[in-house]
This record gives sequence, structure tokens and C-alpha cells, in this order.
Amino acid sequence: MTNTLTETDARARRIAELNDIFRSNIGHLRPCKVPGRAFITSGISALPLSTQLLIQLCMSEFKAFTKANDPYGEHDFGSLDVHGVGKVFWKIDYYADSRLEDGSQDPSDVSRCYRVLTLMLATEY
Repeated sequence: MTNTLTETDARARRIAELNDIFRSNIGHLRPCKVPGRAFITSGISALPLSTQLLIQLCMSEFKAFTKANDPYGEHDFGSLDVHGVGKVFWKIDYYADSRLEDGSQDPSDVSRCYRVLTLMLATEY
């Protein structure tokens, strides 16, 4: 039983590491070793560009993960409070490839997972 928990914990840590790398590279001109893309909702795109950039920066630097907001330890969801905007969510989903047709069987393996991050106003959820 302990071995299974250790393997599960190690897998979650690897997924969290890949999600953190992916999230922190969104919007940067440097190449990212974790394949994927990001989408913003119409509510985010309607905000002034300076606010969009602030939200993106706060999301990329987000580190406030706890057992309450990250129960599986994968760093695949976050919530931000943005002055003048309110609550903003971001969520990472896992697909088998860039066609986004099938879910990934193994988000801990970059060769078998294509990440999609969605950034949205909480009111759009």
C-alpha cells in the first residue's frame, strides 16, 4: 500500500512540475518543453490589455497551492482575486494531442499529453 501511495505522489508531483512549467511559459516568446496552448474567454478578452497582462502575470507566478485548492497536488487549477475585476480562474485540461479530441492517458508524460489552459472570469464558469 505504501508503495502505491509513493508512486501516486511521485506521479502527481511530476504532473504539477509540468503544469507549473507550462503555466509559467504562457505568453513568453521562449520555447516551452511542455506542449500545449492557452485560451482566454470573451470576458477576459474584453478587459483592457494592461489588465489581461496583469492577470496573465499573476497566473504564471501563482504558487498558493494548498490541500484545499489542490487536493490531488497536480497544480491544474487556480483562483485569483484581481482588483477591479474580481475572481479569475485558470484550469489546465489534458488531451492526447493538439487535435483536442481525446483525453490524455498520462499527463505525466509530455510525449503523450497536450495541455490546454483556459483563463476565465469566475462569472463565466
